[in-house]
Amino acid sequence: MKSSQPDELNLLLICSSGGHLAQLMSVRDWWCKHPRHWVSFDLPDVRARLADESVTWAYHPTTRSIPNLLRNTFLAIRVMQQRRPDVIVSTGAGVAVPFFLVARLLGVPAIFIEVIDRFDTPTLTGRICQWLTPYIGIQLPEQRKVYPRARLIGPML
Repeated sequence: MKSSQPDELNLLLICSSGGHLAQLMSVRDWWCKHPRHWVSFDLPDVRARLADESVTWAYHPTTRSIPNLLRNTFLAIRVMQQRRPDVIVSTGAGVAVPFFLVARLLGVPAIFIEVIDRFDTPTLTGRICQWLTPYIGIQLPEQRKVYPRARLIGPML
């Protein structure tokens, strides 16, 4: 559903549980001002933190699981068609990849923010998503070696 206010963005926030979710939760002051929908895993920490939010549960584990990659790709198509986001924001992990692929095909801007604890090598999700979007955010100057075209946004945690 498109936003009715000109200064609002219809957000699709995508993340795994644990630290990935914690980093997106840390910018609540920003995303709480916009209509939003989440995609994450049906796990206790996610249920607790997103109890009052609109959420679609993705398939996990995503690491080296081709069946869940395919399931999440079909999920991404369905969610993108239903929600019609203005922008996607993700801190990873693997659940982001099919959504970034579908966003690229549909021309929807997608922002990937590399997690703060990876500064000498990129995450697998980061390596893939950097080819699917020009919008990469890094939290530390040291991450510039890994993502030379990224924008430094500063620490989220």
